[in-house]
Amino acid sequence: MTQEQTCGQGLAENSALPARMADVTGLLADILELHLPSLDRTDPLSRREYVVYQELLAAYRDIAARMRETAQRMAGYRDLPMGRHDPKAAADPGMADTFAHFVRVKRELRDLLQGTEAVDGQILSAMRAAGQP
Repeated sequence: MTQEQTCGQGLAENSALPARMADVTGLLADILELHLPSLDRTDPLSRREYVVYQELLAAYRDIAARMRETAQRMAGYRDLPMGRHDPKAAADPGMADTFAHFVRVKRELRDLLQGTEAVDGQILSAMRAAGQP
């Protein structure tokens, strides 16, 4: 007989998603920050871009930190004791609909990541080639 998964175990298992999203978001901030020195701030358009990038990288760092903290909290609840649940409330069709939506959005995220992989690879190749003497 298999033991039923607890909600705490479900939280811990699902903590990987926000943890990886935090990593990607933090790295996006790093990319924006590393782009800043390339901007010629004597140019008005570059100055504006500089300000925009600074604002975005600060927001991304905050989002990444909060998401990472939340993921760590989720992972820490693995041994949360299972409380009593109302089976009627748990069987609400809205729960299944929301979970189905969650599954669809995760698929869309997977597809988005796969779709940008080729372009990202081309950009990375061009960046590496530009750095070669």
